Amino acid sequence: MTPSAASSGPGAPGLDIPAVTVTPGDTATTSLTVRNDSDIVEAYSLEVVGECASWTTVEPARVSLYPGTSETVTIHLAPPRSPEVRAGEKPLGVRVLPTEQPESVRVLETTVHVGEFHELQSDLAPRRRRGWLRGRYRLGVRNQGNTPVQVRFTPRQDGEELGFAIAPADPKLEPGESTEVVLRVRRAKPVWFGNPVVWPFTVDAAETGDGEEAAESRRDEPVAPAPLNAEFVQIPVFPKWLLALLAALLALLLAWFALVRPAVRSAAKDAAKQAVQPRPTPAGDQGAGDSPGTGGNNKPGGKGSGSPSRPGGGTSGNDGDPGGDDTSAGGGRQSSATIDLKTSGGETRTGTYKVPENSVFGVTDIVVANFQGDEGVMTITFGERKITTIALETFRNQDYHWVTPIKIPANDTVTINVTCAKPGTPATGRQAQGCHEVLNVSGVLSSTRE
Repeated sequence: MTPSAASSGPGAPGLDIPAVTVTPGDTATTSLTVRNDSDIVEAYSLEVVGECASWTTVEPARVSLYPGTSETVTIHLAPPRSPEVRAGEKPLGVRVLPTEQPESVRVLETTVHVGEFHELQSDLAPRRRRGWLRGRYRLGVRNQGNTPVQVRFTPRQDGEELGFAIAPADPKLEPGESTEVVLRVRRAKPVWFGNPVVWPFTVDAAETGDGEEAAESRRDEPVAPAPLNAEFVQIPVFPKWLLALLAALLALLLAWFALVRPAVRSAAKDAAKQAVQPRPTPAGDQGAGDSPGTGGNNKPGGKGSGSPSRPGGGTSGNDGDPGGDDTSAGGGRQSSATIDLKTSGGETRTGTYKVPENSVFGVTDIVVANFQGDEGVMTITFGERKITTIALETFRNQDYHWVTPIKIPANDTVTINVTCAKPGTPATGRQAQGCHEVLNVSGVLSSTRE
């Protein structure tokens, strides 16, 4: 048995099969002649071994020869167009195994030159980005060729309104490797008002070094990805609805100053005039102030009177004595009381002020202090009448005033009910252990004794 290489085709010295060149995606063939130099009929099995075995076949794969005869078989090489088939020289071996004399097996070897092919796949996401001045995109690229390449992205725009930056620039990829880079788009001038402005642009991905010399050295044309189309939508700083809102607010402001404010001021002036008008004196109390010549018991009050007269014609007495209308400063005395209430976190406590016996408290002003900034709820009650319920976290100091006093009879109370949800932080900067509220109530305290 004497297998030998075919005489056709160039081959490297010392090889049994001529060398062959093939590009992935194409096919190539070479031949091998098998001769039977033995004196018996022999059958030979041919099998491809080595790195090229998965995409190389022998036809026919088995031959039977009489003594002194030979037959030529064809070797087909069809490497797939895949990054897994790297460019370069690959060893190819064909094992010839005799059936009758297996100890005479031979492996014929040659070299296969796998050519280069170039192919890139790229994508861009998102294709549409909105922003005031800047947009950020992701560029993905994969090397589908069989040789290492360096990729360059080139953004393009019809005008010069947009600026581009890519990081990292010009990545290098091995066959089958993929990577992702960041594309930043920037617009120098903002859009203040109006509709959004759409800026279209494209991004090309190509191998660096694709010059004339590199192109002439290749047998195939590189497959470049199609340009990637994208848009940057520049939104205005002040949208339309904001302009409409500002116009509405301006109209309301003008209406306030032109119509509502004068009416409110006029009503306030009328209320103030009515509040300062003198009240009629009851008939039973007129004797004290009818004339400068009378005393406190409606008798003439000359020099021999039993009690001296006051410059205003009234009788002398203590500041707390009743007289006149209960809500006037002349008929009672100005009085105030303070309720200082401390409440632990999560608890509810009540603080009260009780109106003295035989008195009526005409409340005109209250001041509430939440100086720690506590959180919780406070309810203020005059007797059985609830005045207000307020959330502590909405104020630090709050005051209420009434033109017409709110009268609280004797033995009724001014009550504050506090539910402490969370103690606040006073001026010391350290959170308090509990809530602390202060209520000051003031008005006219009048006596009800006859």
